[in-house]
Amino acid sequence: MDLLDFHKKIKGYTQEKQPGSEKDMDPRPIAEMEEYKAGGKLKGKVALITGGDSGIGRSVAILYAKEGADVAIGYYNEHEDAEDTVNRLKEIGVKAKAYSHDLKDADQSKELIENVINDFGGLNILVNNGGVQFPNEDFLDIKPEHFNETFKTNIFGMFFLTQAAVPHLSKGDAIVNTTSVTAYRGSGHLIDYSATKGAIVSFTRSIATSLMEKGIRVNGVAPGPIYTPLIPSTFDEDKVENQGGDTPMGRRGQPAELAPAYVFLASYADSSYITGQIIHVNGGDYITS
Repeated sequence: MDLLDFHKKIKGYTQEKQPGSEKDMDPRPIAEMEEYKAGGKLKGKVALITGGDSGIGRSVAILYAKEGADVAIGYYNEHEDAEDTVNRLKEIGVKAKAYSHDLKDADQSKELIENVINDFGGLNILVNNGGVQFPNEDFLDIKPEHFNETFKTNIFGMFFLTQAAVPHLSKGDAIVNTTSVTAYRGSGHLIDYSATKGAIVSFTRSIATSLMEKGIRVNGVAPGPIYTPLIPSTFDEDKVENQGGDTPMGRRGQPAELAPAYVFLASYADSSYITGQIIHVNGGDYITS
């Protein structure tokens, strides 16, 4: 598949509300790459992926299933996308279930973990991937309610869900957090979002140190511009059409191009000596720290 050609075929369009619907995207993101060859790296594991109904989370869920893991997905309110993803996971041949929840609510985080433990019998991999953004060209236009929602969803939610999950994780298990290239280079129109992504980098490094004695690895992935439902649901038509055009590769990335990094960080055989680190998947942006 020519991904640059695919990039050029995407024309400007928008959706009315976030987190957005993958089923309404035209064309839909590429969630699976035919070239990927699974090797059973996660066989016998149970994974929970937030934002797992679509975009990056959906692609990660599919690869985890192909690698043998049973997969629970957390999502906000895009029920059709969640059902579609669960059906795909079951086609692959693993146990799968979706849970609607609000990351902003600490009690719901505890409830989500309890439900996964009860339904799947355990937990080995937590992927903190759910998030929101509210673009503003002018810093002074950032609304307090949007600022609060961004922080409560992106970093508060990650903190509380991780706190609820850790007692159920054991030596060899893993946590993978989704941060962003904006944590490193900044973004003038996503200031509050970028701040949460910077917080996620610090959280990842700090919790990795805290959990090292328990043998639980904590790492992150920093995507560049990726084609997900969050893009048409938060940007205007011009930005949707030209997303990623300024990267060294000259195109946006697809969720399927990110997912192998999450497999690598979840697989003990691949990344047993890696913790507190961030993998950058961003189309060639050079990151110095």
